[in-house]
Amino acid sequence: MIEVQALTRRYGFFTAVDHLSFNVTAGEVLGFLGPNGAGKSTSMKMLTGFLAPSSGTAIINGHDIRSERIAVQRLIGYLPEGAPLYGEMTVTQMLKFAGQIRGMNGAECQRAVDQAIERLNLQKVRHQPTDTLSKGFKRRVGLALAILHNPKVLVMDEPTDGLDPNQKHEVRNLIQEMAADRTIIVSTHILEEVEAVCSRAIIIAGGKLVADDTPAGLIRRSRFHNAVSLSVAEDSGLDARQVASILSELPEAANVEVNGVEVTVFPDGDVDLLSAVNNKRDEHHWQVKSMRLEAGRMDEVFRQITLGSGQAAPTGASQQNNNKQEAA
Repeated sequence: MIEVQALTRRYGFFTAVDHLSFNVTAGEVLGFLGPNGAGKSTSMKMLTGFLAPSSGTAIINGHDIRSERIAVQRLIGYLPEGAPLYGEMTVTQMLKFAGQIRGMNGAECQRAVDQAIERLNLQKVRHQPTDTLSKGFKRRVGLALAILHNPKVLVMDEPTDGLDPNQKHEVRNLIQEMAADRTIIVSTHILEEVEAVCSRAIIIAGGKLVADDTPAGLIRRSRFHNAVSLSVAEDSGLDARQVASILSELPEAANVEVNGVEVTVFPDGDVDLLSAVNNKRDEHHWQVKSMRLEAGRMDEVFRQITLGSGQAAPTGASQQNNNKQEAA
């Protein structure tokens, strides 16, 4: 559905997007991630025909964004950064205006407007001028405009920005519902959103593609993947550092960190670390408040990839027990 081919955008001597290439198939929800200034919004503007590439191109359902821009824009629903609206128009007027621009007739346009208003829960503000709306409602109107014509490709820049938790949940459900029969690209800073709605994620930094994987695949890159964290009960008399010292001697443990009353044990390869830690707990009769097997931490992977470091630095007050490494 989408083929991005060495897409590049320069502003004078500054390269905002640098030979970006990737494909997106029908039915995929692609998370588009990167730090501020990475080139996400610039890439989206080029994909949707609002900004011409300096070089390279993208093919959207067989149409080239450089030579067939209008054909591409007919296929795409686009929620840009900031969701710009005509402030003097009511929500209904804004949606009707957009429908008419896209060639919808009276009855067809009214049906599309009513459906978009219902799907985004805009009934109570449909007669309000858009400049009187809260940031969250403006964002929902912008999303209604993007889905109004039932596009085959949906490109959304921070779709849940400014929404409260309930509204975010509604929009995420809507994205999952629409993914069955269209291709969706979602730019977001909310990493939990990627895990919730995306079937695949790419990360760009400095305008370049630095990672392309499923959300589960990215999480498996985390050094916390399959680590075991336990919290020592404060009234038990246990010393977290003493617990960490004992756990560091496990053959299954690569190293151990302490953060307050929490101890995290990192696995030494593909081992059953949880059982080993659990056995030590039973052996020493430790009273712990909680113990969990870590899936991995997306924020740590994001930092590791975008900062280009081999390993993200631990946060907080931590103590590493590297007895095995020192002995080696």
